[in-house]
Amino acid sequence: MAKLSGIGTAGLAVTVAGVLANALAYVVPVIGARRLTAADLSVLATLLAMTAIVGVASTGLQIAVAVHRARVGPSPAGRSALLTVLAAAGVLVAVLPVAVVVLRLPAMATALAAASTVGVVAAGRWLGEMQGDERFLPLAAGLAVVAGGRYGGVVLGLAAGASLTTSLLIGAATVLLALPVLHLLARRPGTRVSGDPLAVRAVFTAGAATLATLVVSYADLLLSRRFLPPDVSGAYAVGTVLTKGALWAPQVVTVLALPRLAQGDRRTLRLGLLLVGACGAFLVTAAALAGGLAFRLAGGAAYDGLGRYAPIFAATGACYGLVFMLINAQVAAGARWPSAPLWVVTALLVAAVWLIVPHTLVAVAWAALGAAAAALVVTSVLVTVRLRTSVTERQSEGAILSVE
Repeated sequence: MAKLSGIGTAGLAVTVAGVLANALAYVVPVIGARRLTAADLSVLATLLAMTAIVGVASTGLQIAVAVHRARVGPSPAGRSALLTVLAAAGVLVAVLPVAVVVLRLPAMATALAAASTVGVVAAGRWLGEMQGDERFLPLAAGLAVVAGGRYGGVVLGLAAGASLTTSLLIGAATVLLALPVLHLLARRPGTRVSGDPLAVRAVFTAGAATLATLVVSYADLLLSRRFLPPDVSGAYAVGTVLTKGALWAPQVVTVLALPRLAQGDRRTLRLGLLLVGACGAFLVTAAALAGGLAFRLAGGAAYDGLGRYAPIFAATGACYGLVFMLINAQVAAGARWPSAPLWVVTALLVAAVWLIVPHTLVAVAWAALGAAAAALVVTSVLVTVRLRTSVTERQSEGAILSVE
């Protein structure tokens, strides 16, 4: 078993794989900012945000499979995985044509991004099996394969000077080629599959929780595309690179912690929150000290003047990093509707930007930070209440046993 208290070989491998995945996700808009026009960059960022939102079905499937296996061991998950893939494909078919019209997106590029997303969703099953079994070395390889498929093809296309559509076509091909490799990594010859099959409801709960986290964390980018001029929304897209960096940089902690959280290990939760919070604080401080450099690295010298706003974007991502950890803890603990408060926060953010907040880069960025802080407060309160309730229940059970 891998232990969170130290950095062993398995933990280091997952860390490297997580860094690789985050780096590739970071490189896509960075290269796009240098190779594409501001308008195409905004299209790319919008497609990445939209497919990331739908692609949380993959994360939900992975989390549900991992939690189930950590509790009961190897068990059937094929039916739930297939239904998850079909549901994600159905959502894309229904939503993307509307997005093409409303958000003024090119149809072919949008369709290719959707094809990549379906492949990423399918990968969640095998990643979850490896994570739930705490087979972190194969998991690290799997994460690297998925990241290479999801982002590597797009990076290669953009770096070679290909158009946005051609780059997305290469990306769709590399995602599909990654799936057989994942299947081989997850195989454990001789393992007996038994126990109750994974329930579709568990996938729905985990997926809805992850979806709520990403919707609220990406809502500002989509709102900027809708309400800001194209050049300003392109600049805002560069700022959200810092947000995504602060959000995803510490997520390897959550990956390692999840199987233990499913087994009710509170020490793991405390340590995980400490590590994620420390990472966020470091990144916000770095953004405050070198904001110009951060924007220059994210989008090029043309965006250097926006450096004074870097701490706002980094702080937003840091808050959501903690929210993601807390949401995973609730899912692992069996909470039925952990995502409900985040949907409320999302609705309030959309309403505020639509009706109240001035349509400027700075105002939208501050509104996004306010939403992130609100989401963190709400999820912290819910987790605290749940922990206290479980302590009270155990004390009551102990008292009853003593009387008997």
